[in-house]
Amino acid sequence: MPIFEQVTKKYRSLRFNNIANTLGELIKKAEGAEISYLQFSEMLVDYELEQRDQNRVQFNLRRAKFPQNKRLDEFDFKVQTTITKKQIGQLLDFTFIDNRENLVFIGPPGVGKTHLAIGVGNKAIESGYKVFFTSALELIEILELAELKGELKTKINTLLKHDLLIIDELGYLPMTKQSMYNMFQFVNACYEYRSLIITTNKDFANWADFFHEDNVAVPIVDRLIHHSKLFLLGGDSYRLRAKSSA
Repeated sequence: MPIFEQVTKKYRSLRFNNIANTLGELIKKAEGAEISYLQFSEMLVDYELEQRDQNRVQFNLRRAKFPQNKRLDEFDFKVQTTITKKQIGQLLDFTFIDNRENLVFIGPPGVGKTHLAIGVGNKAIESGYKVFFTSALELIEILELAELKGELKTKINTLLKHDLLIIDELGYLPMTKQSMYNMFQFVNACYEYRSLIITTNKDFANWADFFHEDNVAVPIVDRLIHHSKLFLLGGDSYRLRAKSSA
């Protein structure tokens, strides 16, 4: 077996697959730059680490299940003036995740709540955090199915393996009594243990409208707003504005 194939095979046995896949190109680059053996060794390690980091980010992006790839640099703060770029930028050191704090974006449909939530989630993944996105309706269905199987606690613990959970459109549809119980179990498990990003079209004072019962709404709201940052968004819907200008 040629020496090059032997070396490549050894790298694969060590699971340095990124080096193994591009070893020929890396050798040519090193020869062209006339670098030392030590510099070449460092170049190999840096390349492997860089590729592993990129692969990790791509893997976690797929696992996050974002419905769309919304980026913060695409958000138009000149149109949505009820929140500033500085306010969002201050979140990107992710101390709110480290401190198990929540973010709540409140406002009418179409003002950019979901865009901001996904944008922050994207940045969190790039910084090494594990994120999971779900609509409130999807979460309710996930928890209901788990409860029917007698696996509610197990499912919640699986969700809590993520550092940040994004729940979109909470409050758009009323909930059944069992759904309310399941949601309380989920929120209670997250409380001071995991960070949530919530988007909702209802002010907390009106949450009893879709929980139907204050004795359920109050403890859920209490756990969500404790250690949380609230953002009230207003203005016209982006979608309606785009349709009107078309």
